Amino acid sequence: MEPVILRTPRLELSLSRADDVDAIYEACQDPDIQRYTPVPVPYERQHAVDFVERVAGDWEAGQHLTWAIREGEHLVGTLGFYRVDGRGAGEIGYWMAPRFRGGGRLREAGEAAVDWAFSPEGLGLARIEWRAVVGNVGSAKLARTLGFRYEGLLRQALTGSRGRDDGWIAGLLATDDRRPQQWSVFED
Repeated sequence: MEPVILRTPRLELSLSRADDVDAIYEACQDPDIQRYTPVPVPYERQHAVDFVERVAGDWEAGQHLTWAIREGEHLVGTLGFYRVDGRGAGEIGYWMAPRFRGGGRLREAGEAAVDWAFSPEGLGLARIEWRAVVGNVGSAKLARTLGFRYEGLLRQALTGSRGRDDGWIAGLLATDDRRPQQWSVFED
């Protein structure tokens, strides 16, 4: 699959570039990114180099499709669809650099990416899953805002630098109303 560029009123979602390495490396020093995403710990600069070099090949294979999220010249985060199975399903994942959290950037990027993923001109998915380590409230709030429905707890299902963790899972169908959802796991 050829890489796709998505644009919103203030953001561009495009392939990572060599000049993103320092921004990715800096962002991935964040304790929350290290705790709640599967990045290596400790996160070394070479990990960022390897990531940037791998992204184009992942797009070509069509199973892991990651965008760098840019606001102007700043890389503010990443977002992608992973484990795209060719049968209409994939999993969304994302992180934001600490200094760019808030302000709705990730919601804006997420809405554009979900629209594309469900579109026949995009991936034509029927279902997108979201999974997160229990306790990753920021990620969960975004998923709820995008319309994902909480589906349950996956015991010891997620692996990362700390070993196995319980995970939350939610799903969004192409036919779902995408208004923000209430989740029973949270008290608002």
